[in-house]
Amino acid sequence: MPETKFEVDVDKPPDEQPGPNPFNRWHPDIPAAVEADPGETMRLEALDWTGGQITDNDNANEVRDVDLSQVHYLAGPVQVNGAEPGDLLKVDFHDMGPLNNRWEYGFTGTFSQQNGGGFLTDHFPRAAKSIWDINGYQVSSRHIPDVKYEGKIHPGLAGCAPSEELLAAWNEREQELIDKHEADPESIQNHPTGEQEPGVANPPTPEGALMGEMESDKAEVAAEEAARTVPPREHGGNHDIKDLSIGSTVYFPVYVEGANFGIGDFHASQGDGEISFCGAIEMAAYVDVEFDLVKNGMEKFGVEHPIFEPGHRGPNFENYVTFCGYSVTEDGEQRYMDSHTAYRRACLQAIDYLKEFGYSGQQALHILGTVPVEGRQSGVVDVPNACSTLALPTGAFEFDASPAGLEENRADREDLCITDDPL
Repeated sequence: MPETKFEVDVDKPPDEQPGPNPFNRWHPDIPAAVEADPGETMRLEALDWTGGQITDNDNANEVRDVDLSQVHYLAGPVQVNGAEPGDLLKVDFHDMGPLNNRWEYGFTGTFSQQNGGGFLTDHFPRAAKSIWDINGYQVSSRHIPDVKYEGKIHPGLAGCAPSEELLAAWNEREQELIDKHEADPESIQNHPTGEQEPGVANPPTPEGALMGEMESDKAEVAAEEAARTVPPREHGGNHDIKDLSIGSTVYFPVYVEGANFGIGDFHASQGDGEISFCGAIEMAAYVDVEFDLVKNGMEKFGVEHPIFEPGHRGPNFENYVTFCGYSVTEDGEQRYMDSHTAYRRACLQAIDYLKEFGYSGQQALHILGTVPVEGRQSGVVDVPNACSTLALPTGAFEFDASPAGLEENRADREDLCITDDPL
């Protein structure tokens, strides 16, 4: 087992960790907490993305009340010696898993419309929660009966620090989007509109910022411009790609000396799209990583964003039921080549299908967010309708979830935890 270079205590809050503090903002001046040479392998541990705000109980109010300003607690930064701007940082994921005897459960949440919402927030406006037992790589939930499968564990978030120029570009373009939406909300075609809609971007805020080992006076100044970890960007970030699992190799663009790599937001499993927003099985975890460098790799490979080679560890599902969606909204509005709307329609078709087996809509949403469903942009050339598909693996269920098994497998499967607070 490689040496643990970044360790966490899941019983303590993020800003009271015994070792180096984790960080939850992107900024070039956050100092490295760990040092690595090319070719070195080490173990890194990370808290769950909420820093312990959601616990193993049946109280959905924990999801409703999550403070989203203080999330994504990353291990690192790791300085890789010899890394220079323009290189690619090669990261091999050799192993990852839950923190045995310290954290052996996962959680999934539907965020309320007033606190972040989600992909289908107009259909599921109330906060909800399901807890999952993690037994090795196998997962099951007391809140979603008859679902049991091998999860596809992966980090939701990993990347290198931005340069000052890149950070400024992020802040400028995202603020322009915020300003455009505030001036004309309907100009953002794919964003659900309404009085309680979530924002279109998350600007810098010092509230909840944890700047690693940066000195407090410098941290306060840097937090005013440090980028939130919410979206993916050129450096990597919050991609939430389920296939970045054990055995994967990722090449991250380097923008600062030493790369300053960070990783966290681990998932025991997730479906493509993480459609309930807190849609994966979230957990604290470890990862064994090996670092190497491709000198001048950005120019050599012709890339400005991460590229990866997926690993080959399971699950290996054989049978799927696949649902189609097109660029037509639920109320019949025709959109032009809109894959976002098309995937929404495919997801809603799958939810309606699972409800026929006795699952509630919220249970079905959490199934699609956690089971490794395969989402595809299946057609993007046949005007006016893009076609998106969602393939649901029937092997994740302990009964025949195919159309042929419907009549024999209808059942009352109760419900998960939903807040009863009025909207």
